[in-house]
Formats: sequence, C-alpha cells, structure tokens
Amino acid sequence: MRRLLASLSAVLCLLAATESLAQVPLASDMTGKESLDIGTSTSEIAITSDFRGADLTIFGSVNNSDTLLLAIGQYDVVVTLEGPRDDTTVRRKERLFGIWVNRTSMSFERTPISYSLASTRNLLEVTDPETLVELGIGTDHLALTPTGYLSSGANIKEFREAFRRLKLSGGLYQGDASGVRFVSSSLFKATLRLPANIPDGVHIVHAYLFKTGEFIGERELPLRVIKTGLEDSISRAAHESPLAYGLLAVLLALITGWGASLVFRRD
Repeated sequence: MRRLLASLSAVLCLLAATESLAQVPLASDMTGKESLDIGTSTSEIAITSDFRGADLTIFGSVNNSDTLLLAIGQYDVVVTLEGPRDDTTVRRKERLFGIWVNRTSMSFERTPISYSLASTRNLLEVTDPETLVELGIGTDHLALTPTGYLSSGANIKEFREAFRRLKLSGGLYQGDASGVRFVSSSLFKATLRLPANIPDGVHIVHAYLFKTGEFIGERELPLRVIKTGLEDSISRAAHESPLAYGLLAVLLALITGWGASLVFRRD
C-alpha cells in the first residue's frame, strides 16, 4: 500500500513539473536580443555628366525591441556611408623666400575617401566618446593612423585636424544629426546626402543600433558607385592607356590653341 501511494505521489509530482515547464517560455524568447535589418533604395549609383549629387534612402527595422523604451526614445540608430579607402597625404605650406611651398606632410593609412553620416540625434547624446572611437563613428572619431617616417617635431593632432577640415570643406565628409527618424513603432528611415564629387567604387552602408547608450549591434550593405557615358570612357582611357591619353590631351590642347589664335587673330 505504501509503495502504491509513493508511486502515485511520484506520478503527480512529475505531472505538476511537466505542466509548470510547459508554462515557462523558451529561453530565446526571454533573452531575445535586439537586432537590425536594413535595405537601401538602390544598390547602384550612376555618375553622369550632369550629376549634381543625390540622396540615398536607407530603410530598416529594429527587431525584438522593448516597446516602452522605444516609445520614450531610448533607442538610437546611426547610419553611415563609407567610400573606398585609400592612403591620404596632407601637406602644410610655408612661406619660403616670398613663395608658398609644401614644406611638411603626413600620410594617413587607408582613410575613407568620402564619408556621410545620419543619426537620430547628436552623437555625443547617443553614446560616450570612447564607444564612438572604438567603432569609428563620426568624422571626429575616425581612425587616422599616420604612416611612414614621423619626425620628432611632427604634430599629429594638427595634421588630423587639417585632414578633417579639408574633407568637410570639400563636401566629401558630412553629417546630419537628425537624418534618421522612426516612421513606426520599429521601422526607421535614414537619408544620406551623396556629394557631386563622390568617388566611384564600392561604398559600404553601416547601420548601428544603441539602447540607452549601449551598443547593441550593426548591419552593413555594399553600394556601388559607377561612372557612365563620357566620364567612364575618359576615366578608363586615363587608367588603361595613360600614354595614348596623354598624347591625345596634348594634341587637343594644341588644336584648341591654334583654333583660338585663328578666331582672335588681328589682321
């Protein structure tokens, strides 16, 4: 009799445990981490002779977001477009015998030729400067690593500031602290301005997600910028047949000069 009661008690305990387990959600549902999905309005930008710049639209969604935190604006999204990377040299002019000449220079390793940024708000309100430097987000936080020989008197900070100033003044680097906005509870839209002098090649779209200042994750997509028409033909000729391109350029200059002399000749 005691064995029978013990068996029944064990069965009841097993059934109760099974029922309680069935009421507990899966671990992935309890610890679901936020993530990003993004897409672009186009995967290719064509540069023609009348290209004056363009706007690139990025759409995205925040998955597994906390609706309350999202409603009170605790999620931030930063979107960037990095152009092809190449070594860049910054030169400083000095006056020598009444003539301005390049006296000193510094090269930085594999910097983006162009850089556009859009965010939900000011970057320093999104997260701390250390995180921005670690991720390389923003013009002021891009890694600018000098290459080659550095003299003891080289002022790296001064050359870095000059690099950023030249890129910003030339329109190749730009940012918009209100270029990203949420259009629904979890969908967002970002607009990046592409300058008229944007370089051709493969660009990378980056999207970064932050929650209450903490970096959560990122996504990236390639964007191809290509030259078409006459610009593409001239560019190909300059790179593939530099000798013939140079001779043709000299010939055209001679013909143009000769033609101008005939037009404006005084009899």
